[in-house]
Amino acid sequence: MARMTLPALTVGFDLDMTLIDSRPGIRACYVALAERTGTYIDADLAVTRLGPPLAEELVNWFPAGEVAAVADLYREMYPSFAIAATPAMAGAREAVEAVRAAGGRTMVVTAKYEPNAKLHLAHLGISPDVVVGDLWAEQKAEALRAYGASVYVGDHVGDVRGARAAGALSVAVATGPCDGGELRAAGADVVLDDLSAFPRWLAGHRAAPRA
Repeated sequence: MARMTLPALTVGFDLDMTLIDSRPGIRACYVALAERTGTYIDADLAVTRLGPPLAEELVNWFPAGEVAAVADLYREMYPSFAIAATPAMAGAREAVEAVRAAGGRTMVVTAKYEPNAKLHLAHLGISPDVVVGDLWAEQKAEALRAYGASVYVGDHVGDVRGARAAGALSVAVATGPCDGGELRAAGADVVLDDLSAFPRWLAGHRAAPRA
């Protein structure tokens, strides 16, 4: 991706368990997928380990040679089962708006299939300037660098690794499968309980003198 001229502040956000609580929607989709394929899936277990790409979960339930086709089926079924069932996380809208109010640009960088990520955001009325899907962990650095993101907010140690690979400040929220200790151990620069604390943190971050 070619780098471009952008506002001085660009903040990236992860999607699942950062901006949206996708557990009920993903659980419903896994239950429907199990019924459709006749294959047992422990949907309750699956939603405790959200973050990595879909294939990394499906390989626990399907033979490796079937995973690509099943992933396509899951993505096809997803809008019918997951979008309406998924709420925004506490503080998500306010966090995005805080960046905009500061004159910045917002982006979502997620491992989720990009068309489905956009459906979630549209359904919830969250409008980032850029959405990039299908990137996980260090791969996220490609999009973060291309859009000049100086901060990346996520809930998983993979998000911390992506931020660090991009040279961005890693702001972690302890709302996903990784607790605060895990996030700090992975190298997060800041750990917040949830996004409700983000606007205040952002204000302080912008007011702090630069070295």
